[in-house]
Amino acid sequence: MRLIKSRTSVVSIPYSVIIGSQVESPAGRQVTFTALLEQLELFFFFLQEFFMSKFAKSGGGGGGGGGGGKVSVLSLASESSASSRRPKSTLTPLEQQVIQLKEQHKDAMLAVECGYKFRFFGEDAETAAKELNITCHLDHNFMTCSVPTHRLFVHVRRLVSQGHKVGVVKQTETSAIKSSGSNRNTLFTRRLSALYTKSTLVGEDVNPVARLEDGDEAGCADVSDPPEGFLLCISESWDKLKKQLTVGLVAVQPSTGDLLLDCFPDGPSHSELESRVLKINPVEILVPSDLSDQTHKLLLSISNASSQADDRVRIEKRDSAQFEFSAAVVTVVRFFGHAQEEDSRSLSSVASLESPVVCCLGPLIQYLQEFNLERVLRNESSFQRLSCESEGVTLNATTLRNLEILTNQTDGRVKGSLLWVLDHTRTAFGRRLMRKWVSRPLTDLHSISQRQEAVQEIMESDSLTLNSVRALLSHLPDLERGICSIYHKKSSTQEFYLVSSCLSRLGLELQSLLPAIRSQISSPLLRSLLLDTPDLLAPAHGFLKVLNEKSAKSGNKTELFSDLSGFPVLQERTTQIQKVLRKIQDHRKDVGLVLKAPGFDYTTVSGQEFLIEVKNSSSVVPHDWVKISSTKAVSRYRSPLLVDCYKKLQQLREQLLLDCQREWTNFLDQFGAHYHTMKRAIGHLATMDCLFSLTEVMQTINIGIMITNGRHPAIDLLMGEHNQYVPNHTKLQGDGRRTMIITGPNMGGKSSYIRQVALICIMAQIGSYVPASEARVGLLDAIYTRMGASDNIYKGRSTFMEELKEASEIIRQATERSLVILDELGRGTSTHDGIAIAYATLEYFIRDVKSLTLFVTHYPPLCELEQLHPEHVTNYHMAFLLNEPDVSSDTGGTRLTLNWMFI
Repeated sequence: MRLIKSRTSVVSIPYSVIIGSQVESPAGRQVTFTALLEQLELFFFFLQEFFMSKFAKSGGGGGGGGGGGKVSVLSLASESSASSRRPKSTLTPLEQQVIQLKEQHKDAMLAVECGYKFRFFGEDAETAAKELNITCHLDHNFMTCSVPTHRLFVHVRRLVSQGHKVGVVKQTETSAIKSSGSNRNTLFTRRLSALYTKSTLVGEDVNPVARLEDGDEAGCADVSDPPEGFLLCISESWDKLKKQLTVGLVAVQPSTGDLLLDCFPDGPSHSELESRVLKINPVEILVPSDLSDQTHKLLLSISNASSQADDRVRIEKRDSAQFEFSAAVVTVVRFFGHAQEEDSRSLSSVASLESPVVCCLGPLIQYLQEFNLERVLRNESSFQRLSCESEGVTLNATTLRNLEILTNQTDGRVKGSLLWVLDHTRTAFGRRLMRKWVSRPLTDLHSISQRQEAVQEIMESDSLTLNSVRALLSHLPDLERGICSIYHKKSSTQEFYLVSSCLSRLGLELQSLLPAIRSQISSPLLRSLLLDTPDLLAPAHGFLKVLNEKSAKSGNKTELFSDLSGFPVLQERTTQIQKVLRKIQDHRKDVGLVLKAPGFDYTTVSGQEFLIEVKNSSSVVPHDWVKISSTKAVSRYRSPLLVDCYKKLQQLREQLLLDCQREWTNFLDQFGAHYHTMKRAIGHLATMDCLFSLTEVMQTINIGIMITNGRHPAIDLLMGEHNQYVPNHTKLQGDGRRTMIITGPNMGGKSSYIRQVALICIMAQIGSYVPASEARVGLLDAIYTRMGASDNIYKGRSTFMEELKEASEIIRQATERSLVILDELGRGTSTHDGIAIAYATLEYFIRDVKSLTLFVTHYPPLCELEQLHPEHVTNYHMAFLLNEPDVSSDTGGTRLTLNWMFI
């Protein structure tokens, strides 16, 4: 019991009733009746209806990847079912402010700046504590946890990697300016300064590019950016007359400025959409709330493909009204109609886009405006068509998966895939370009020849010029993301100096190599890349000269610009500060006379400047001096003049900070005018990086041109120097024997062989050397595969249904210039039905489609097709050679060695 004496009557109640059952009740304690009522109202009748109506969880948003679109709520530490309401006055001013901010941003976790740390409140705090492994505790009415300001970028990125939407709330007032205003006794005003999701990690709060050289920031390693950061928006349109589904999509990578759009008809299996999603590899998908169940299941299956939460795709649901054509047109017209920037996309060109694409563009503009990243959509040069048939070989989702082009099928990682074999790039922007090359091989013979000539010259040239260029690409930061962060006006001074200094250095180094490039390099592709780059990088020199290196690296914006002649506002503010400082210094003589100390100087203690330090034994301190601090030996004062001057100095310094921030934003905007030329230059450097990478591939595997003694590129590397992979030949002729029927025992290497043929064709059309002693590959327009036996329960498909759907898609899309790979078609059903399906399908490809076909089967009747079509079909068998047994002298056992050979 708790006992509290008062002038009113005394009552005795259990202590646990007042403060909750978690605290043990001390004996003999009492409270007054008035205090009891107050405590009961505070802990048991506190605004439950109010909070349930204000912060109840809603169904908005959703999807995979860690809760995209989830509504985060603030909950009191103690709530009751009673209907009585407690006035707002029981909440602290900060809590009331947080509640107002939370009402405006219910779907985001808010990190609120409070002094030297950022705090989370309510359920946000509980979630953050769990994800970040930090302590969560009760403070007044809400649970809370906090992170230090200088580590904000690490913790925000960790929360975002788990699929959360995180908002950063900062103070918009400074103490000195606020103290001189009429609202000096009120709470600091705060507002949302930035929002972050997986695709929108742009800004100085979360971008550690400037900290890459800091050894103490090891935490950056586990929160690094993914190679791709695309935000994908999808819309669907059903044509009742044609009974056809049309899908529109727009994909934007805010951190690099890349923008892809597409519009295509799709079938019930959504194979076209699936292949595009796999190629784009988005980290976040924007969909309408009324998305069809089949499409939603497809996206969820892609999102949940990874076993790790930080690799899953975040799905954000938006109001379906935003995806309606009329609403999207209004948004697009308002956005592009007021575009004033050079190279901004004109309204007429946007109006020519297909309506499903416009239905994606409208919601995407509104979504990016929440993050202040919409500027990237204005660029004419950024818009690229994803499915332009003239630009590359078609690789659908099944082919990408079965051939393990981008990831392996074992654990979904890059190692063991074709991309892993080819990617030896040294830069982040080169790595992104290599992924595009691998997923979209060329179909233009001239472009393929140019790449091969460039790779051959790099390999055979003894010139030191190319070695110098390759060395320049080492240890570079992600310049592509860096210039895009500057373009969004979200760059820190450290990041800007790092990026601009690298660009300037690259430009000067390449400029010095121009005479050697002109005289020693003959490849047209290499010459155009290296000769154009120095001029494109020239603007970086001028911006770098304006900055003070030391201040830029330390983040001191007040001394950032070395010459203030171009910044009159800063010049005037600095003059005002110097005037006050001179007045303070001149006042030293007066203080010295009072203290009878001619050599007097001010003291600075704990950040407090211009203190007059006097021994406590002294009796000469005027009565109007203000004591600031003291110790046992001395006291520190300020005179009335110093109090006024120091207050004014603090106000001027804080005003200078605000002025510097405005000038810094304008400075970034001026650099952004050169964004497109800088991006072109970085694109040239990325292309050089990829060409150097293909040269290293050539040095890793035996090179040649024509498929003689071909080998699987990934298996050959994984086996290393054991030399266990037996090479095989391939011969397919479009006007001759264009179909190979392959039989053989299980585990005989048939699937590895047909994969090997497809991968060699892809490598050839990328412009790379291939793992064969000789290869001559014609131009393919597409590669289609049907391999393996797996159901898809999530989509409601059996093994047999999955098999036939994939085969049906191939039959519908393949042409004479396609490579078709069918592995054991028909095994998902009974033997006789399987033979009939396989026989009819293969004969259709031989007689009607006339594509280059590799057909693996265990059905002997299919071999009869060689007799019916002897000029187009050849039977092959995967056999093996048995080595003589080796007798082991130690164990007395035998060891058999099997070598598989294709005959």
